[in-house]
Amino acid sequence: MKPIKILICGLSGSGKTTLARQLAGHFLVPHHNGDTYREYYNDYDMSKQGRYRQAQRMYYEWGILDFICPTAFLRNFVEADYTIWMDTIDNSKYPDTDLLFEPVVETKVIRIDKWITQDQLHKCLADFNPGIKGILSFLNDCLPSLGKLQ
Repeated sequence: MKPIKILICGLSGSGKTTLARQLAGHFLVPHHNGDTYREYYNDYDMSKQGRYRQAQRMYYEWGILDFICPTAFLRNFVEADYTIWMDTIDNSKYPDTDLLFEPVVETKVIRIDKWITQDQLHKCLADFNPGIKGILSFLNDCLPSLGKLQ
């Protein structure tokens, strides 16, 4: 079975990292956080080129990719097997990013438009075994009921 690449994208403060940590921990897959990468590379450039470098770094990883990824071009570039769009807030503390963020319309997108409570998520995760097969079942069977599959 090939490694899976799941992109969790959305505005800053939308819940990306909270969900990513839970999924990565339960399914025992790597979690790649955009803020951690920016800190590691000391690269806080939010220009078009800076955001592209961030996507390039994520492109080579597998597991959970957790970063804003605001444009369709960047999301397509990453080539995720699944995309979870945390569409839980209308505005973040970064107005320039808010203006740049394009609605996610790509295929295999699960749109989360309201916060998932920890209880909801834990109850749902309890039915799925760790590992890649378990995360595939979760993405196909459970998460769409908590969000909306597009």
